[in-house]
Amino acid sequence: MIVDLHNHTPLCRHAHGQPREYVKKALEAGIKYFGFSDHAPMSFDEEYRMSFEEMKIYARTIKELKYEFQNQIEILFAYEVDFLDNLMDKRVFEQDTDYLIGSVHFLGRWGFDNPEFIGTYKEKNIDDIWREYFNAIEYLAKSGLFDIVGHLDLLKIFKYLPKTDIRILAKEALRAIKKGNLVIEINSAGFRKPIGEQYPSAQLLQMANEFGIPITFSSDAHEIEHVGYKSDEVVKVAKDCGYQFCAVFSKRDRSLIKF
Repeated sequence: MIVDLHNHTPLCRHAHGQPREYVKKALEAGIKYFGFSDHAPMSFDEEYRMSFEEMKIYARTIKELKYEFQNQIEILFAYEVDFLDNLMDKRVFEQDTDYLIGSVHFLGRWGFDNPEFIGTYKEKNIDDIWREYFNAIEYLAKSGLFDIVGHLDLLKIFKYLPKTDIRILAKEALRAIKKGNLVIEINSAGFRKPIGEQYPSAQLLQMANEFGIPITFSSDAHEIEHVGYKSDEVVKVAKDCGYQFCAVFSKRDRSLIKF
């Protein structure tokens, strides 16, 4: 893939490797647009994100990399923001970013993609969980705060799949994504998880294409070796689902390029 817009740094406390090494790996992988979108600070789950005081370090680091590699690769600056009512902070949205990724990692206070809390799946009706998840995605899309929806069907991470047709459960969320003029990412991190496939599934990608929703690509790298991971596979999935163009950003302005 020539575009990879969702990648992390050690500031989030659960990624490893210096940002400069991520860029060098991206160059080796033939990536032309490489985005850092580390976890935005908020006063919740603080052990898995940078602090507000570290925002300046993050911005300065990416700015320096932009300058150093300006003739080799387009480096973009962004945040991944957890969509959580009353916890998202205006200081994040005031930053001079190229784009913002909105993601749902929590249903209430339950971090459903954290292996520590996997037991909660067995305590609830699986279809109810999926309905709650896509309701959150719908509200995210309607918020008007974001440019990209992160890993659209992340809830499948541990293979707890709904009994109801996923297309029925996701329809209103996809409708809201289209109306909100957002992009969805094809995120290869799912290949590194028990589900063993990209986010979102081919079913949802085909549906998104029918809605006319643009895509972009991401590795969601937390390690240097994750950069560009399974790039051939995600590009093939995108083409098989009818896509020929993907989104890139600059100062919150979107354009589409052929991949």
